[in-house]
Amino acid sequence: MASSVATRRPLVRALNGVVATADALATAAGLEVLQRDGNAMDAAVAAALVTGVTLPQMCGLGGDAFILYFDAKSGEVTGINGSGIAARGCDVDYFREQGFEKMPYRGPHSVSVPGDVDALFAGLDRFGSMPAEELFAPAIRAADQGFPITQGLANHIANAANGLREWPTSAAVFLPNGRPPRPGEVLRNPNLARTLSAVADGGPEAFYQGSIARAITAFLAQHGGFLSYEDFAEHRSDVYSPPSVDYRGYTVYQTQPPSQGLIMLEELNILENADLAGLGHNSPDAIHLMAETKKLAYADRLAYCGDPNFVHTPLDVILSTEFARDRFRQIDMAQAREQVGAGRIPERIGDTTYLCVIDRHGNGVSLIHSVSSDFGSRVIAGDTGVVLNNRAGRGFTLEAGHPNIFAPGKRTMHTLNCYLVTQQGALRWVGGTPGGDGQPQWNMQAVTNLIDFSQNEQEAVESPRWTSFPGTDPLSLPNDFVLRVEERVGLETVEALRQRGHRVMVLGAWDGGGAAQLIGRDPDSGVLSGGSDPRVEGAALGY
Repeated sequence: MASSVATRRPLVRALNGVVATADALATAAGLEVLQRDGNAMDAAVAAALVTGVTLPQMCGLGGDAFILYFDAKSGEVTGINGSGIAARGCDVDYFREQGFEKMPYRGPHSVSVPGDVDALFAGLDRFGSMPAEELFAPAIRAADQGFPITQGLANHIANAANGLREWPTSAAVFLPNGRPPRPGEVLRNPNLARTLSAVADGGPEAFYQGSIARAITAFLAQHGGFLSYEDFAEHRSDVYSPPSVDYRGYTVYQTQPPSQGLIMLEELNILENADLAGLGHNSPDAIHLMAETKKLAYADRLAYCGDPNFVHTPLDVILSTEFARDRFRQIDMAQAREQVGAGRIPERIGDTTYLCVIDRHGNGVSLIHSVSSDFGSRVIAGDTGVVLNNRAGRGFTLEAGHPNIFAPGKRTMHTLNCYLVTQQGALRWVGGTPGGDGQPQWNMQAVTNLIDFSQNEQEAVESPRWTSFPGTDPLSLPNDFVLRVEERVGLETVEALRQRGHRVMVLGAWDGGGAAQLIGRDPDSGVLSGGSDPRVEGAALGY
């Protein structure tokens, strides 16, 4: 039985294609590609490139990307991991000798090889249908001619202004008059436009093996960084069959390590042991169960997961129904847990933005990409116009013996993840959200809103949201658990959760974080339905 919840934005319905992103200009660019008979991958790449210009605090050529693609003809789901390595010329002893207890969060030492460019081309080479030059054109135009700054971007620049001022190359773009620009002022980045044009003409080789890579690594070396030209030149995306679980008759796919998408899959496996719908949507019982489930899955991620090239992650065990059943039995429905250990694995005899597209053929793309943490490293590399990520600084730990400890040539575990859902072999939903360690929690909430509580796509992204803090980010550990809930869940629910031992922080009605985008495809009619989170300035559009 479908729900009838009032929403701030209307559900978008269309027959020929829907694009949902966190930026209206990016959504428009993706929709234009669909209208020109491009497919879902074409539209997703065009939209992603525009967000790299209009959401520079979140994503761009200097960041990483993870993609899931559903091919309507074959019914196959493909994953693309576009994350890069830490510098081979540095090791954990260097940071310890410099007196660091945690990785440097900003600056040249925080940067890993950007994987975004190669991931986008990996998607286009396998599934695209239009020339790269056409798909890059809207982003090049926005960078060269400029675009009006939104309130959200103005706020981000103002909040990061002091850090951006430390780098004249960054200040020249984002503080052009010596001050944070105001909403409605036009922001231009002609250097980025030239870089985008070079990549459009020369492909990923132009970024990783040509003058752009040399310019980036020379700039970093000038300021004490260790990434080398060879680190860039040898980068390649991983293309794989993504992990999945069955959840109440649906197959839910997620991105594989070093993405922490497995957290969401383990959460769903644990929840399948309960009648979640019978507990009631956002009831004290439902939120308690899901928050305690979150704690268990995050503990397992922390204990067992790292770069697969360095660490064995026992996905087959963690995502098994037996393991989930055992973890479910450890949940006390009357009391919140303060100490949560990892589940027992048998010995082996081992800021961000999200967008999605479904086209008229039923192909679907779920894509998340990021420079991480509000302008990433805060460094624009020389005259490239490229904002570099701080993924190494954000993601690695210096803790001895930890599966995610910094090592030369290693990829950090990623908070980035996105999902794709099929039903009897047909595409049903693509969705995701940015938000660091909030992602696997909010994605779990969206999927259960859809499946357990029969909400439509717009209702699912607007529903009152909660977050259990901390997650897995080394910068936030250790800390006591705090359950952050939007006030719309109601005072009675808040008090009931406190009585079970949760430290509850009540947030504003729409302050729970995230920027969820979600598109569904009706299996009978083929009608597409899109939802876009009103917590940000994005849009879902279709035709």
